[in-house]
Amino acid sequence: MIEFTIPAKRKLLSCPDGRELYSRLDNDIIASKVIKIEYGIRNEKGLYTDEFGVVWDRSIDPDIGVPKSTSTLESLLQYPMPDPANENRYDQLEQNLKNHPDKFHIMAFDFALYERAWSLRGMQNLFIDLIDRPDLVEALLDKILCFNLAVMEIGLEKYPKVDGVYFGDDFGTQTGLQMGAKLWTAIIKPKLKKQYGFARQAGKKVFIHSCGKVQELFDDFVEIGVDCFNPFQPEVMDVQRCLDEYHGRLAFHGGISTQKLLPYATVIEVEAQVDKLLKKGRDGGYIISPAHATPGDAKTQNICAMLRKILGQPTNHSL
Repeated sequence: MIEFTIPAKRKLLSCPDGRELYSRLDNDIIASKVIKIEYGIRNEKGLYTDEFGVVWDRSIDPDIGVPKSTSTLESLLQYPMPDPANENRYDQLEQNLKNHPDKFHIMAFDFALYERAWSLRGMQNLFIDLIDRPDLVEALLDKILCFNLAVMEIGLEKYPKVDGVYFGDDFGTQTGLQMGAKLWTAIIKPKLKKQYGFARQAGKKVFIHSCGKVQELFDDFVEIGVDCFNPFQPEVMDVQRCLDEYHGRLAFHGGISTQKLLPYATVIEVEAQVDKLLKKGRDGGYIISPAHATPGDAKTQNICAMLRKILGQPTNHSL
């Protein structure tokens, strides 16, 4: 499952070789969003308002942006959640299932639980709350969890051919867990166990996304029902070692460096790294792709080199 940021896709499609390679991509996994960061359209100032009422400034970054969160915990606990049965919520999923019946389909929750909490409250505020008012943070997480479970229940009942459920929650930084292991284990892990467990009980595979150095949680992820972990960042974890250590217990998706390799390496270095991962992936338990959506600063020739290797196309060092 290879994805591109808006700037990277524009860059790739601006050259004939890139357009040809892009046209050959045929991802076996299709993720359909049922909880989106934004609903509606961007205004003239580059702002979105999501279905939770949070305003996102995307005037600089067209892919994610920065949330403007000012709500108090008390107001959030009284605030009505969106309608899980929103008539447009499952449109993308329905269309993808209809148009690609032979694919592996994932129901995708962006900003699933912890990220939803800090987008509503503000990240700095939520960090303080985790120390000063953990009981209210738990109440907020429970509220979000109930909403997520309702969305899953409706979606999986209506579309039983879904193969897996994806949850996006960044727990890490480049150096470790954002909130530390103690708070993650005490407050966040029990909620995740219920969320992942619901999908597992429905017979679905559980995919999660968490940027950062979070490998200390891998055993916990296995324990609470995670099947596949992304983005698998080589800058902060030993990819080869993880593939060996968790083989048969936890699958990985990602592994191609988007921070260093694709923006700064040579074509030959990209080919060598992708070759190494492809060889390792033949043992199973690994889905090769960039660690994250291919960024806008990735070199076009490096994106093309990566795609050629993955698609089994001849190399081209003339670019």
